[in-house]
Amino acid sequence: MTEYRIETDSMGDRQIPANAYYGIQTLRAMENFPISGHQPLPTYIEACVLIKKATATANRELDCIPADISEAIIAAADEILAGQLRDQFVVDIYQAGAGTSHHMNVNEVLANRALERLGEEKGSYHKVSPNDHVNYGQSTNDVIPTAIRIAALLALHRQFFPALEASIATLNRKAEEFQDVVKSGRTHMQDAVPVRLGEDFRAWAVILNDHLRRIRYASEDLHILGLGGSASGTGLNTHPRYRFRCAELLGEYIGQPLKSAPHLMAAMQSLSPFVAVSGSLRNLAQDLVKISHDLRLMDSGPKTGLKEIQLPPVQPGSSIMPGKYNPVMAEMTSMVCFQVMGLDQAIALCAQAGQLELNVMMPLVAYDLIHSIEILGNTLEALNRRCLAGISANRDRCLAYAEGSLALVTALNPHIGYLNAAAVAKESLNTGKSLRELVLEKELMSEAKLAEVLDLEKMSQLPPSLEELP
Repeated sequence: MTEYRIETDSMGDRQIPANAYYGIQTLRAMENFPISGHQPLPTYIEACVLIKKATATANRELDCIPADISEAIIAAADEILAGQLRDQFVVDIYQAGAGTSHHMNVNEVLANRALERLGEEKGSYHKVSPNDHVNYGQSTNDVIPTAIRIAALLALHRQFFPALEASIATLNRKAEEFQDVVKSGRTHMQDAVPVRLGEDFRAWAVILNDHLRRIRYASEDLHILGLGGSASGTGLNTHPRYRFRCAELLGEYIGQPLKSAPHLMAAMQSLSPFVAVSGSLRNLAQDLVKISHDLRLMDSGPKTGLKEIQLPPVQPGSSIMPGKYNPVMAEMTSMVCFQVMGLDQAIALCAQAGQLELNVMMPLVAYDLIHSIEILGNTLEALNRRCLAGISANRDRCLAYAEGSLALVTALNPHIGYLNAAAVAKESLNTGKSLRELVLEKELMSEAKLAEVLDLEKMSQLPPSLEELP
């Protein structure tokens, strides 16, 4: 039989499973919000517990809570940070506004584990209280927006930025490898003037590097914390030095320069830092979709498509067609990016839905923003390792398309005129004769001059930079 303990809150008594580290407020939230089955992300739990560790440390140093209680809370926090008790964070991500339910879940788990460490029974909150000790000087209203900032920074710096930087490096390596491969350019999905395959890859590297710069810039505002604002930004029930010490401690924990916001009410009310980061992720996702679609087109075939490149085959592509391989890593990338775009829209809607001294839509922002960072980081890592790094060029196919492109006629414009060039292109398409053959046949240019003008290597070179000009 399940054993229970009795806990009491302002609404009455309830039975709590005796082995549970959560308490009565968590139980009520579990009953109220059986919505999705999705529970808080591990990075978000970590951020919340780091905050509780910092606040317990600061409050001990400032003589706001007894040292033995503070030390027990800190020890409990360290256990959770090491991976213990993670199954005790059980509140659905769709929950009470502002995140009070999840916040109290964190407070109760820490209080009950601290009680055990002090030789007390779980639920005997006279010794260690979730509200009076673990939550001393805090409110959901300043803890949760701080936790979103901390979790987002953890996710960005641990995995996302390294994955994006590695993808950029791989694209630059491929640019060098394919620099001598000339292929047909295509605009409007039609033949265009020749380009270098290497420059396609270099262009993608530049695009991603620009996104890296934008996301880093957008993430700077995450370093400004509203912790210490308490319920409405006034700092009620906090020590004057508390917020500054908490920012210092949290910065040490995550290895980032953090500081207390100059205006705590502003930090509590506006979710604009999260919108900025989410928007920069959406912007990246849009270009990643374009790149993943380009990869699929360039790999299309193998007999009836472009097949200018070969993406690494990583799994069989069909349950019925033997020997078929699909561009699955590029396909997965697009789907993840579509999800990120949708999550960004939800975050934008949440951000404009605040009233007066608080925006209560933070639980959804917390999940969607951290989830976006983590799935994009995982996607970039997988795409780089299992796709980009192993791409090879079909050099003969690329050259054949480049030489057969009607768009080569563009180089003839300055020498035979636009109308003559258009007539030659039309006749080439109708008769199957090459551009070179028709120009010589019509005596529009000498053979030597034509060879010089239709030099694919020269045509596909990028223009020099200002520094390279004489």
